[in-house]
Amino acid sequence: MRITVIGGGHGSYAAAADMFEKGHQVTWWRRNGDEFALLLASGGLTVDDHRGARTVPVGTAQGIAIETELGRAVAGAEIVIAPVPAFAHEDLAQRMAPHLVDGQVVYLPPGSLGTVVFARALAAVGNSAKIAVAETGTLPYLARKHDEGTRVVISGHATRLPTGVLPARDSEWALALLGRIYPVEPVEDAMSAALMNAGPIIHPPLILMNAAPLEHFAAWDIHNEGTQDSIRRVTSGLDAERIAVRTALGYSAPHFPLADHYSADGDEWMYGNAAHEKLTDSGDWREKIDLHSHRYMREDVEVGLALLVSLGRWAQVPMPIATGLLAIATAITGRPASAGGRTLEALGLAELDRDAMVRILREGFAS
Repeated sequence: MRITVIGGGHGSYAAAADMFEKGHQVTWWRRNGDEFALLLASGGLTVDDHRGARTVPVGTAQGIAIETELGRAVAGAEIVIAPVPAFAHEDLAQRMAPHLVDGQVVYLPPGSLGTVVFARALAAVGNSAKIAVAETGTLPYLARKHDEGTRVVISGHATRLPTGVLPARDSEWALALLGRIYPVEPVEDAMSAALMNAGPIIHPPLILMNAAPLEHFAAWDIHNEGTQDSIRRVTSGLDAERIAVRTALGYSAPHFPLADHYSADGDEWMYGNAAHEKLTDSGDWREKIDLHSHRYMREDVEVGLALLVSLGRWAQVPMPIATGLLAIATAITGRPASAGGRTLEALGLAELDRDAMVRILREGFAS
């Protein structure tokens, strides 16, 4: 398959290497193309995972193609994988919308209703091609870049990726295409998938309740010594609020409760059993987290958690833990809790009734 990978983050590096090693024709684009310079000079991307270390060729005729122009990068791609932060969706959607054509799938892992942002961008430029935008609840990889972006360590691969499509009427063909590269599991629609997003459940309690050690120490592992029983109880309560919203909106199980991520005895979670141990054993998440600028705050709190609270408000589900965490985040950063702009109000969906929302999720936005 012809696959385009978008972005320069951990997930994009892992996706480019993974797709190439699976035998696909891969093109890679990032906003700041100059930042590929060291990688290109190094002769290839070193990949380190459970199979050991090896080098994937980049920028050669036999390797991953680097493209500097976005239109050329997406041309001919069957799937465009965009593991970029949610706060980058708006700009990326506007740039990509004129270039997408019939039969392409854009995959946002995860999305936080980024599917709506892309669908709106397509409608705004009058692009009425049959394009499916899909999102899931997590990155397909537990991964971290090293050595100035010349090496990526992949600690784990997703084994289950609950995925929804906008418009949902295109789910069958879009999910069949995505199923050729990832272990996708169909969910009802894009909003159901957005309510599977694990980041806004895991990371806000971990960074906000570990604020003191994060500011005091040079590096701190929020997933290791930062995950204590009191924090786990808050995380479980927050996850219960997420599941209550899903239930109120009529979405069916499995809801992928976060407790399964931490337990070896529960149902298999998105990264399989014992994924939490793989993550902490890697040591790659011992890092400096700036509470004002890190993506855990900018994406998982100010986009993802703010979206979850707005969905709860729309569904009339009380969300005291989520609302309280947002208030604490605002006190820390001095920014409005919804600074990322991904609430139902910001998306222009808050005034819809249930029937109108279902129609949009099913049919999309007219161009």
